[in-house]
Amino acid sequence: MFDSIIGTQITVTSFLICTAVSLILGLGAALLARFRNRTSHSFSLCLAMMPVVVELVIMLVNGNIGAGLGVAGAFSLVRFRSAQGSARDIALLFFVVALGLATGMGYVVMAAIFFLIVAAFLLVLTLAGFSAAGDTDRLLRVQIPESMDYDGLLDDLLAAHTRRAELISVKSTNLGTIYELQYEIRLKTPSVPKELLDGIRCRNGNLNVTCGRIPEEKIL
Repeated sequence: MFDSIIGTQITVTSFLICTAVSLILGLGAALLARFRNRTSHSFSLCLAMMPVVVELVIMLVNGNIGAGLGVAGAFSLVRFRSAQGSARDIALLFFVVALGLATGMGYVVMAAIFFLIVAAFLLVLTLAGFSAAGDTDRLLRVQIPESMDYDGLLDDLLAAHTRRAELISVKSTNLGTIYELQYEIRLKTPSVPKELLDGIRCRNGNLNVTCGRIPEEKIL
């Protein structure tokens, strides 16, 4: 059942079977990545194509797994030279590379079973909300004039409207004339209270205030 369909020599039939399985598994991985997750079109295409590309590389190196792994690893890191990837993106890339390695060596049944196991595992974790930000978790950005002391400036407002609030960063913008404060907060209600935003605007001189969901790459 787990035997390789590639014997001592690659045939047209075995090549077509491995290629077809690689394309199907790559498409399945791309659909899996888009399930309840914002994924760019280019990254979805990358996931769909990676297994068949790695498969061909493994076949071309003619069983030299060391050389094949080196080339496949270089391919998997190309995206991260131009755009920062999240931990989920890296894991998915390693996943599709593993699928390509299996199909490239002819273990198509093993690759299919491995895909089904990992896909079921990820779907269960996603549906269960594992490691996802809660409905009341938000990232609050507040701009204040550089002459204003930000230490404890919003403590009473945050205490009244949030269950937890933590100042995670302070940076200067607009040539140092404005400070931008970033808070990770947990609201008492799913919606952002208007009273909280109005109170902040009264204190920061009506400068920009932004409150939105925490980006996935910031969730550790």
